[in-house]
This record gives sequence, C-alpha cells and structure tokens, in this order.
Amino acid sequence: MNVFPDFDSLGGIGDLKVFVGALLTIILIVAVLMIIICAIIWAIATSTGNPGMSAKGRGGVFVALGAAALAGCGVAWINWLIGIGEQL
Repeated sequence: MNVFPDFDSLGGIGDLKVFVGALLTIILIVAVLMIIICAIIWAIATSTGNPGMSAKGRGGVFVALGAAALAGCGVAWINWLIGIGEQL
C-alpha cells in the first residue's frame, strides 16, 4: 500500500512551496546574523565585566542556534514523516 499526499490536488501549491523556501532562507540568514551579533555582544560584555549583558548575549546566541537548527532540520523532518507515511 503506497500512501503519499497528492500535492497537485491543491491550486497554488507551487506558489506555497516557493514561499516556504524563501521564508526558510530568510529565517536562516536572520539566525546567522543574530548569532554573529549576539556573540559580539557576549564577548564585549564579558570583557568589560557586565554580567547582565553577558547573560543576554549568551541567551541570544543559544536562541539563534536553536532557531537555525529547527529551520535547517525542518525539511529533513518533513521528508522523514512522508517516508514513514509511505510505509504504513
């Protein structure tokens, strides 16, 4: 039994795929920029002895890393779920 979603049955699905791909690209670019900016803030705050700003910079780096990981793994996760759906 081969179960696979029929992506062609919906009108405008090609536009949706283009939109999601563009959105994923923007998210990854913003996440990388956030990592760079927060790492700079973290380094400057640590070197000047400002623990509050250092903690905020460190938190920003970890949040941006998490966002980049989730955005990057989203496509692989969806493909894995579709692969499992085919096996049912």
